[in-house]
Amino acid sequence: MAFNMGRSLSAPLLVINFLMYLISACLAGWALNRNVGATIGVGAGPVGNIVTPTFLPLALIACMVGLASVFAGANHLRVWRSDSLSSAASTSLIAWLLTLLAMGVACKEIHTGGSNRQKRLKTLEAFIIILAFFELLYLLSLQAGFFRSSDVGYTNTRATNIKTGTATYGTPAATAV
Repeated sequence: MAFNMGRSLSAPLLVINFLMYLISACLAGWALNRNVGATIGVGAGPVGNIVTPTFLPLALIACMVGLASVFAGANHLRVWRSDSLSSAASTSLIAWLLTLLAMGVACKEIHTGGSNRQKRLKTLEAFIIILAFFELLYLLSLQAGFFRSSDVGYTNTRATNIKTGTATYGTPAATAV
C-alpha cells in the first residue's frame, strides 16, 4: 500500500461517512416530509427557498447511495481483495458524484438565501458539503491500497483445491458440478 495507510485510513473514514450520511438522510427526509405536508395543507409551512424542492430529493438519493457505498466498503474492509475493491470503488465513485451534485445545489440554495431556511436545513446543507470532501478522501484511501510497498497490499488469490492445486471458483457445491 502507498505508505501502508490504505486500510487503516479507510476504516475511520467509513465510520465518519456512515454517521454523516445517516444524519443527512434523516434531515433530508424530515424536510421533504414537511414540504410535502405543507403542500397538501397538513402541518406547518414549507421549509427553505425556491431551490429546496430540487435539493431535498438529490440529497436524499445521494445519502442512500452513500450508505450503500458504506456497506460495500465494510465488506471490502472485511475481505480486502481486488475483486471486492471494484464494488467498493464503483459505489463510492457514484456516491461521490451524486454528493457533488447535491453539494452544488446546496451551494446554490445557500447563495439564494431566504428567510425560511431553518437550522436543520442549514445543517443538511453543511453536511452535504462536508460529505463531498469525506467521500473523496474515502475514495482515494480505497485506491491507496492498490499499490504495494510490501506484502500487505491487495491479494488477487483464489482458494485452491488441496488435492489438485487448482483454483476454485464459487461455493464448494457449485465447483463440484
